[in-house]
Amino acid sequence: MRRQAGTRTGRLRAVAIVALVVAGLTYLVPGLPTYYVRVIDMVLIYVLLAAGLNMVVGYAGLLDLGFVAFYAIGAYSYAILASGQFDIHLPFALVLFIGGGLAGIAGVLLGIPVLRLRGDYLAIVTLGFGEIVRLLMNNLTWMTNGPQGVSRIDEPFLFGAGLNTPQDFFRLLLPLVLVALTLAWRLERSILGLGWAAIREDQDAARGIGINTTIAKLLAFGLSATLGGFAGVIFAGLQRFVDPVSFSFWESLTIVLIIVIGGLGNLVGIVVGAAVLIVVPELLREYSEYRMLLYGCALVVIILLRPRGLIDRRYNPAWLIRKLGWR
Repeated sequence: MRRQAGTRTGRLRAVAIVALVVAGLTYLVPGLPTYYVRVIDMVLIYVLLAAGLNMVVGYAGLLDLGFVAFYAIGAYSYAILASGQFDIHLPFALVLFIGGGLAGIAGVLLGIPVLRLRGDYLAIVTLGFGEIVRLLMNNLTWMTNGPQGVSRIDEPFLFGAGLNTPQDFFRLLLPLVLVALTLAWRLERSILGLGWAAIREDQDAARGIGINTTIAKLLAFGLSATLGGFAGVIFAGLQRFVDPVSFSFWESLTIVLIIVIGGLGNLVGIVVGAAVLIVVPELLREYSEYRMLLYGCALVVIILLRPRGLIDRRYNPAWLIRKLGWR
């Protein structure tokens, strides 16, 4: 009984600490200058994207270089279904699920033809898929307005309140990212997560012990793409404008780098990696002539000094929760 009471007390303390941190961030961050809040919003969007891609790359060991396609599908879903482009004005919450669902379906459709591919071949095919989607967005002028992009996107409304400032989007993104990270962590510890880990280590051995690798891979592609679609819808609502330039190969590479530099398969590392890769370029804006050179050198130094990522895999959400007192 005493042990159970101690466990219950530890869990309540952990929940209270997390709630206080979230409440503090919700109160303090919106008070910062708008530029800083916008940068934080972009960090959270990239955390959401990286949490999705991590299911494929970090958990299942499948290198996907075309993840930005699902981001684009989500963004253009909101741009087309909530703007003057076709004079359709669906609610933001509805389009959020439509964009995520369409991206998830696209992820499964991509997963079907690449089930037998591995390594470099898988990376090449997914890279091609990402470029195909970007070119379609660029050339389907009647639908996407081509290189000029879609403007006049509706202001998002959620529960009757308008989301028209970076502060409003921060209040949406913070709980959404927490839910996404919690979902990813629970999946990692589930039977499906163990199946992904087995596939990552040896697909043939995983199949030999009875794991349905086909279903496991399709779930990885579908779930990760859904999170990418959610991020795209929110990005479109934040920008109120989308064009194909926002979904180039560089965006896919940035998301992969967040996972690699933060720590492959580590959700805590993903948050740190997103902060580093989004904030560092902003800090280097005043050195515009040497910005990309300095940024590239910084990435090389990080990879050389920390080849397994900035955050060791043992410092994962489970470790963090134990430190908070959860038993």
